[in-house]
Amino acid sequence: MLAAGNPLSAAFWDSAEAILHTIHDHEATFGDVHGWLEATGTEPTGIIGLHVWEEPSQRSPLQEEMHALLVSHLEDRLTAGQTDPDKLVTGDTEARQAYVALQEEWMTTPLPDGRVPMTVLLDEQDEAFLADWAAADAEALSALRSVLATAGDRPLPAAELRAAAARLREDIARPGWPGQMLVSFSGRNSESLPADDTELWLMLATSVASPQGDPLSEEDKEFARAMEWAEDEDLDFGDAGDGPGVGEDGELDEMSAAMAAVCALDHFDWLAVMSALVTGGPGTPASAADLARYVRDFDPGEVAGLDDEEDEDAEDEETGDDEDAEDEDEADYEFEAFDSADLEDEEFDDFDELSIEGLFLHVTAMWSVLGAIDEDDRLTALGWWGLPEAMQRAWAEA
Repeated sequence: MLAAGNPLSAAFWDSAEAILHTIHDHEATFGDVHGWLEATGTEPTGIIGLHVWEEPSQRSPLQEEMHALLVSHLEDRLTAGQTDPDKLVTGDTEARQAYVALQEEWMTTPLPDGRVPMTVLLDEQDEAFLADWAAADAEALSALRSVLATAGDRPLPAAELRAAAARLREDIARPGWPGQMLVSFSGRNSESLPADDTELWLMLATSVASPQGDPLSEEDKEFARAMEWAEDEDLDFGDAGDGPGVGEDGELDEMSAAMAAVCALDHFDWLAVMSALVTGGPGTPASAADLARYVRDFDPGEVAGLDDEEDEDAEDEETGDDEDAEDEDEADYEFEAFDSADLEDEEFDDFDELSIEGLFLHVTAMWSVLGAIDEDDRLTALGWWGLPEAMQRAWAEA
């Protein structure tokens, strides 16, 4: 190191000794070690803006390229004396802020080829997320269709549908809850809603599981006031907050809170609920507490029919039936997303049933307006027919 002209400092070696002692004593956390590496002035911070650096083994070629370029930039700044490792290693606040700002500036500055590191990294991250979500949609849709095939025919209750659609149109024509909430979830306005009763009901039911709208903008709120759709107190949010739907107290307004709650429910939650309701049929308890219980008790293996008889497995092994083996592999893959971490024993210990119930409260409130559940929070014939149809749409169209 002396020959290389970089012997480092006494402060560095003191910090190195301290971190090695904590590692030896099994007291060091990942953050401790990474923080010490960052203090060299050449290791990027784990999180820069909205971007999170993956571990080396998990980085994409793009991440690897950008990480290497950033390291080279940091090394140049260190050589130029712009970074002081001794201050970083002692936890100097100003030095730390300057080090982060140095990285943020590089991440948001175009490279010679025109690419902006932060932009291309976040674009890649978004693409990966959307691909994973689409795969989860496909798996959940396949699983739900397996449940529906087992349940048999679920006739459309035409009279109930007509009555529900008529009530919905009346609700939509009035300001405030519940009509405007459902319309907002759909991402449409009252003029663009389908004229057909079936399409209207299914579109609104689909948006309950997969909201397409956004919290009201200031322009939308002013228009709503002018049209007398809602009172000022119902629209007065976000004026002093951090974004649409955030009020002065930092709390979300009712619509934004409902959307956030619904979006927090994942494929496993919805599949658990749909499986219970489809299997149970009209009259099945469907309160928020019931839905949370269905999530808690759900076993996707039973839905997929993966619990084959042992003698069948043994017979397959003896006969070496490649076709059956392929079918079984496909079934296992189909439920991989639901069978992995979600149903491990330790996950049950962490399952927060009350929190899940709270998320479903917004769902059941809108299901009640749709006529999918009755005043006793039990599934109606309309809900038995329509909710699975809406869920299929949500997962097929996403």
